[in-house]
Amino acid sequence: MTLLQPELLAQLSVAFPDGVAWKNLADGSAITLDEWHRCSNRLARGLREHGLEHGDRVGLLIGTDEPLEWLVSYMAIHKAGAVAVPLLARLGPAEQARILRHAGASVLLCGEVHDEVLAAVPMVVGTTGGGWGGLLSPDDGDVEQALTPDDVADIMYTSGTTGEPKGVVVRHGGLSTTDRVPTAWLGLGFLSSSPFATTSGSLLVCGPMRGGLSGWFLPRFDPERWIDSVERDRPVAAFLVPAMVELIVGVPRFETADLSSLAVVNMGSAPIATVTLRRFGAGLPGTEILCGYGMTEFGAVTAVPLGDGGRHLGSVGLPLPGVELRILDPDGATLPPGEVGQVAIGGTRRPRAYLGDPGGTERTWVGGWLLSGDLGCLDADGHLWIVGREKEIIIRGGHNVVPGEVEAALFEHPAVAEAAVAGVAHPVLGEDVAAWVVLRAPISTEELRSFLLARLADYKVPRRITVVGALPRNESGKVLKSHLVPGDEPRSPS
Repeated sequence: MTLLQPELLAQLSVAFPDGVAWKNLADGSAITLDEWHRCSNRLARGLREHGLEHGDRVGLLIGTDEPLEWLVSYMAIHKAGAVAVPLLARLGPAEQARILRHAGASVLLCGEVHDEVLAAVPMVVGTTGGGWGGLLSPDDGDVEQALTPDDVADIMYTSGTTGEPKGVVVRHGGLSTTDRVPTAWLGLGFLSSSPFATTSGSLLVCGPMRGGLSGWFLPRFDPERWIDSVERDRPVAAFLVPAMVELIVGVPRFETADLSSLAVVNMGSAPIATVTLRRFGAGLPGTEILCGYGMTEFGAVTAVPLGDGGRHLGSVGLPLPGVELRILDPDGATLPPGEVGQVAIGGTRRPRAYLGDPGGTERTWVGGWLLSGDLGCLDADGHLWIVGREKEIIIRGGHNVVPGEVEAALFEHPAVAEAAVAGVAHPVLGEDVAAWVVLRAPISTEELRSFLLARLADYKVPRRITVVGALPRNESGKVLKSHLVPGDEPRSPS
């Protein structure tokens, strides 16, 4: 039987009451398993006493500077039998208000927010300072609210890199993949900077606990601060998104930093260039680097198994238990290993759905399979390799160009710290290939083109290369390609 998150916390709070569940590395504050359990019980009771009912939606808008308040609030919402609607603090007030109205939130737990957001919900509870607006009940006993794996836990809004965010209905069974409870509380650190309001961050809420580890949260990721924390605090595990890895390997001191405490680094959220993984691995020779793949619409899909030893470096691993994969051609036929097509995901989990969008749900989940929109292939060992997004394919004069392939070639140049490739309109070719790069050393765009011509077909080489100070990214670290504007003039068609 799968242990739901509130059940897991309840058991651990009895077995290891003084174990530090999460620590805020910015100010040193921490919360033990017992404190987390009892405080979330008090808040859940307070919400129920103020009329919150089973299935009601509760907005959760707390910034990364208050991770402990976020964790207590999130657990309390579930204990009260309600549905959490996590919002990213970096979204604009209009978008936050739109999400709250779309989700039908009746309560908002928040720090300081704009008046436009406050007007979107009937009841607002301030969380700054840990008082929850006086809503905490004096009774910290367990809340009697039976939850099942099929009950809705969250409505998670997709990152919206190409359009309006969509609300995905996530059930409690999709947040809890095991009934394993650690037999000892090791207290060793699991370092993360991923906001809990993202899909990857929400899976980490109880992730470290299942291994007897303490979660160590570093708000406002910065590569120098991350390296400082590893050297000073000595965590044994960490989670990073590819954008963070690219920034870390670009820091000059990375090559000499003492990161030897890390036994495992888990990585996910977006594709990452193999050359970046090699550079990262070279700086952590004794560390297992395990990439994974997942979607808001499904949850965790694959992971590189512990002990792989880099044999499948660049892949996102094998399907997790209960997950099946197919690679489809444009007509929906299954492709053999080694051939690239759309990744379709199936298995024993109950399919998720888009809130209030039956048409979108039917187009995305077809015949029990989730059509991911990602392009990838399976190798002979069953490992999945992601190469890009189907919607991002550039059709340049009749030739298909996969941006991920061009980005990977750009990353091979030592002067390139970050890279993004996308299609731009062209009056003759229909689309042309454009690139945006962040440099760690000076190099001309002509030199970059020459470098790429030695590695790619000529029609894949970007004729527009724009040097930028940083790439626009969302909270999950994914590049917002719709925000990229080409800067240089294109060369003549070829």
